[in-house]
Amino acid sequence: MTDTKKTNGSTPKNYVRYGIIAAIVIAVALIGVFALRGCSGEKTISADDAISEVSPDAVNGADLRMAVVRMDAIQTDAAALKDLRKQKENYENKLRAELEKQQKALEKEKAEIEKSQDVLSRDALQRRVVEYQGKVTKLQRDLTERAQSIDASFQKALAKIQENHLDPIIEAIIAKKNLSLVIDGRFARTGGNVANLDITNDVINALNKKVSSVKMETPKGF
Repeated sequence: MTDTKKTNGSTPKNYVRYGIIAAIVIAVALIGVFALRGCSGEKTISADDAISEVSPDAVNGADLRMAVVRMDAIQTDAAALKDLRKQKENYENKLRAELEKQQKALEKEKAEIEKSQDVLSRDALQRRVVEYQGKVTKLQRDLTERAQSIDASFQKALAKIQENHLDPIIEAIIAKKNLSLVIDGRFARTGGNVANLDITNDVINALNKKVSSVKMETPKGF
């Protein structure tokens, strides 16, 4: 893991009042700032003075060795990540099947309650309706918690793959190629076909050799 805006029904008179209040707040804030400046005795310096100790040296083109890695392609094509998504989908399918089963049971109970309106007393009918609503609420809460648990287990396994396998591989490739900078290809724009710039396939092939699957922890409720 939406903002909503409500139409303000304030009259022009209210806008004037709010404008006056805002002006007072700003004036008070400015008075506070000036008062602090006057009391603190701090002196201000120019930007040039502030960066006086920054070195003028910068990397040269001859020294800079770059590469691009497309993380989206790794997420899609690496064997371990494919397997991890499949595990997540299996849990989601189980949850979906259980939801359909529970929904059918609740629909049946709702139909029985509707049929019994003319038979049960008002109090008895009210009790059944309250019990039914309680079951619906509990089902919604349980399904939400279990869906969140699936995602939490997935994210934990994903982090494990990155920390234990993906990051070390990328670092090893950086060392082997003596790279100065690696950019995520999703945010990079390159011109022309630059040889050896994209290391995505190298990363995927190495990751597939290192690990083919990582088991998700069993989510709560399964």
